Amino acid sequence: MPLVRRLFRARKLSPVEVLESQIARYEAVNDKVNCVTYTHFDDAIAAAKDSEQRYMDGTARELEGITVAVKDEHHDAGWIVTQGSKLLADNKMSAPDVIVARLKAAGCVLPIQTTVPELYLSGVTWSELWGVTRNPWNLEYAVGGSSGGSGAALAAGMSTLATGSDMGGSIRIPANFGAVYGFKPPVGRVPSGSLQYFLGTGPMARGFDDMVIMQNVLAGPSFTAPHVGPKLEMPLSYPGLSGMRIAYVENMGLAPVDTDTKAAMAQGVETLTSLGAIVETVEVDPGFGPDEVGEIFSKGGLGGPIGGDMVPFANRLDEMTSYGASFVKKAASGKYNGQTVSEFEQIVFDFYRRLGEQVYDKGYEAIVMPTICTPHVPADYDISKGGLVVDGQEVHPFGILALTAPWNFLNWCPVVDVPVTLSSKGVPIGMQIIGKSYEDLEVFRIAHAYAGRAQPMFTGNRFPDYRRG
Repeated sequence: MPLVRRLFRARKLSPVEVLESQIARYEAVNDKVNCVTYTHFDDAIAAAKDSEQRYMDGTARELEGITVAVKDEHHDAGWIVTQGSKLLADNKMSAPDVIVARLKAAGCVLPIQTTVPELYLSGVTWSELWGVTRNPWNLEYAVGGSSGGSGAALAAGMSTLATGSDMGGSIRIPANFGAVYGFKPPVGRVPSGSLQYFLGTGPMARGFDDMVIMQNVLAGPSFTAPHVGPKLEMPLSYPGLSGMRIAYVENMGLAPVDTDTKAAMAQGVETLTSLGAIVETVEVDPGFGPDEVGEIFSKGGLGGPIGGDMVPFANRLDEMTSYGASFVKKAASGKYNGQTVSEFEQIVFDFYRRLGEQVYDKGYEAIVMPTICTPHVPADYDISKGGLVVDGQEVHPFGILALTAPWNFLNWCPVVDVPVTLSSKGVPIGMQIIGKSYEDLEVFRIAHAYAGRAQPMFTGNRFPDYRRG
């Protein structure tokens, strides 16, 4: 994106030309990928023409003319936000949310809204309302969720940036499957739609610099978001990694990791080591097991406002997806309440204490680990039914979130997801970079160095090829 902006300023490229090429891309491949809910091309063209004039006038703003795919959660006035559900098919918004307002104020062009799983409740994006969203790199496999449409739109070349949000891996898993960069900010950095602390909104982009610039636009206080603190401005360059100690944690015992992912992590670790970092394998016991991750999520989420928002849908379960209905039934059961939230918080405190003892007190400054246990998740995988097999071992149904959701339990920890390589079936594999509470700068420092040395995606023969199987 910095290159695009330089070309815009030099009048060697126009925001209108970029938008038109991305609209053409949408028309060429969206029937295969199915990652878009609504298009706003007329408004986007008008905005791109205004941006073109601003570059000529010398009044261009920070993200002038840059296109953004908007997750079906963030919205402008008059847009429909369905949350991937038939129950909200006509849910028209009366005003822009703070995320879209900030993007527009920075000069962004917003041509498309992108698909999500129903009520954002899965790590895979499909719904009764919008159908199955497929991975541009291999159409048999998932794009992740809940920001799956955003990740797919970026990978397919339909936009330059995309919005995401994350309450169990919903930025990082789509970033993993799309071979793009994604940032789950710590709670309090960016306004989000709820005060519940394991939710968060963040940027998705094809490159590190793009992600940083977008984060700086999204971040900071708002009178619509009393939980957001003073803005932390993130730089584009950082000190090197020489001598920095980083813990490689494979899975915390929460999910088996497949052969392709292990090989990818070895490649990611080698890249960090080549930059002077000291990366050592560390075993972490989080204090809970693979069968408990989903229940811990339910204790914290369904016992609070997320669960409360679901209860009104309990008399319309027959109109919902199987996974959506399963969560709504749990929310309406009366099992989750203030007591379960208290139990959740004790688990969170114990988990962070264990990280201190097992990682940070031993001198490690950050953690790297896989984003997901396998890249080969079917595009229509049902989290309520399971059946995912990793190297001959069936994974707990919630296992696709097992390596990401713990960092929502500890949502004060910043996490950047970076692309590493492609699997044996051409599906991207990513790596999480996890920091201590609110140490965003250290996480970005690692991601910056990594991005400068890693083999880049979207160049040479490393583009989505829409294969099957």
